[in-house]
Amino acid sequence: MKVKTNPLSSSILISGILVAIFGLVAVYDASVVDAYKTFGDKFHYVKQQSSWLLIGIVCSLIVSNLPIKFLKKIAPIGLFLTIVLLILVLIPGLGSKFMGARRWLIFGPVVIQPSEILKISLILYLSHWLEKPREIIKFIALIGFCLLLIMLQPDLGTAIIVVGSSFLVYYLSGAPIKYIFYFSSFILVSILLLILLSPYRMNRVKTFLDPTADPLGASYHINQILYGIGSGGWTGVGLGMSRQKYAFLPEATTDSIFVIIAEEVGFMGSVFIISILIYLLMSSFKIAAKTNDRFETLLASGVSLLFLVQIFVNLSSMVALVPLTGVPLPFISYGGSSLVSNFIALGLLINIAKKQ
Repeated sequence: MKVKTNPLSSSILISGILVAIFGLVAVYDASVVDAYKTFGDKFHYVKQQSSWLLIGIVCSLIVSNLPIKFLKKIAPIGLFLTIVLLILVLIPGLGSKFMGARRWLIFGPVVIQPSEILKISLILYLSHWLEKPREIIKFIALIGFCLLLIMLQPDLGTAIIVVGSSFLVYYLSGAPIKYIFYFSSFILVSILLLILLSPYRMNRVKTFLDPTADPLGASYHINQILYGIGSGGWTGVGLGMSRQKYAFLPEATTDSIFVIIAEEVGFMGSVFIISILIYLLMSSFKIAAKTNDRFETLLASGVSLLFLVQIFVNLSSMVALVPLTGVPLPFISYGGSSLVSNFIALGLLINIAKKQ
């Protein structure tokens, strides 16, 4: 007897792999100058990213075959271990500090960013925890504690992603409207305080309101972003022909990699890449809509919303619709922890889809 399988389970994995392979091309193109200058090997970054891609695909296949009951069982353990890693990052001598931020743990050749792992472990835990109605105070306490650990690094971009996706999962769990109002007020006040207490973040807001205010200082980054995207035009300047990658554009391989893509393949190529991401999102939400199990619904919705929020924040900041925020573009930006976490998230979606 033949067993029918959900075609979404394979198409969503293929979509993720296709985007990630294009990301390898983009990472190589964006990093070739810096890689040769820093390491004497123009393939340094793309070789690392390729290794993480293979690890991510393997992790995705493993997670997609784990029993749902087992995922529920390990959800609290996963969140606990992630919190331990977040605490270790803050300890001098253990956490690695770069450009004023302490976000990474280095174990020999392996570099781990715990905040990226938190995005998945928290969604998994919330999906299990919110199977039953929970008071808003307990929810705020949990999210507030995670937010505190992230902001001590500091990492406002990840904090926004974690809080935004968690808030949406809590809403989908059936929380009363008054709870949503309370939590929204808490988030709004927290963000305003974080901006007001940090001159750096305040400058980000000012440059968002007026990118021409300080083109060689605070607004340099956003200006280079707009120059790069604008110079791409309809069809781009051609693969490998980017000018922004020659140390003009900050974070060219990570948060701002879409600029290099838009510059080289133009509007038409950018629309093609975004279309694949949109297809991946639509497939994710279809999986969430087709399941009747509460845990699976919250988990699939949470993963889908996590992708949606990250893609929206990254692309919106690249076209100056929101203030510039350090958020990687899923499957494309350079970074092992982010890439592997994204594929683990795909594995969770595939796991749910296979049961439908």
